[in-house]
Order: sequence, then structure tokens, then C-alpha cells
Amino acid sequence: MELDDIDWLLLSALQEDASQSNQSLAERVHVSPPTALRRVRRLREASLIAAQAALLDEDRIAALQGHGLTAIAEVSLDRQGAEHLQAFERRAVQEAAVRQCYQVTPGPDFVLVLRVPDMPAWQAVAERLFTQDANVRNVRVFFSVRRAKFDTQVPLLRS
Repeated sequence: MELDDIDWLLLSALQEDASQSNQSLAERVHVSPPTALRRVRRLREASLIAAQAALLDEDRIAALQGHGLTAIAEVSLDRQGAEHLQAFERRAVQEAAVRQCYQVTPGPDFVLVLRVPDMPAWQAVAERLFTQDANVRNVRVFFSVRRAKFDTQVPLLRS
């Protein structure tokens, strides 16, 4: 699929605020509302727009619910075969507390970002993911004390 400047502008504008009206979006990228609607539909159909969601302020929500913990875990496995990596990844992404899961190299095999309500919940997740899996060799966990930046936008670089 070929994208032109208008498509890139639409993607950028939608990343900034997906709740804006089609009229507003069209004005912002200098096209007619039917053109904007047709192009956005085409971008969705091409799966370039995976989803539209409301981004909640995690810290404010956590304060209303009794705070919470964000943990960043580095996980190293004993056996490195593709089937072992895939097995751990499947388990990790099925765990509700896992917000992000990355297979990385070099260093650990996975980096996970997890969000739990409290330390007992963390302990339960750690037991399910790490101590009940004989293939987990090492886990290093860092607890966030403050989030300085969080951005969901994909950098849109054009040649």
C-alpha cells in the first residue's frame, strides 16, 4: 500500500487525538470530510490503524483504586530454543498484569512491563510467571517510583 502526504497527516492527527470529529480531522489536513472519511476507512482496512482507545492516566486511576505498582522485569530463560521462547511469551501475554512484553537481545530474553495493585498481587504474578516455570533462570525486577514520560505515538518518518 502506498501512502501519500495526506495519509501520513491523517495518521499523525489521529495519533494525537483519535476522538476528533471527521469534520475537524478534514480541516486539520486540508481535505473534504468525505475524503478524510474514505482515507481513514482505507487506513483501517489496511490495518495501519490497529485500534482506537481512550488513554487513561494510570497514576490517577491507581490513586483512586489504592495506588498500584509498575514493575519492569528482565527475564532470562535456561533453554533458548524457539519453542521455549514462544512458550514463555504465550504465558506472559496471557497474564493480565503484563502490559508490555518484549523479546530482546542481547542480555535477558524478555523485558516485561507489569502493573499490579499491590505487593501481594505482585507476589502472585511472580509465582505464576517465574517460579512455576522451570525454564526461568533469572529475573531482575525494577519497581517504578515515578514515570517521567509515557508516549503511545509511533514516530512517522517519511522518505
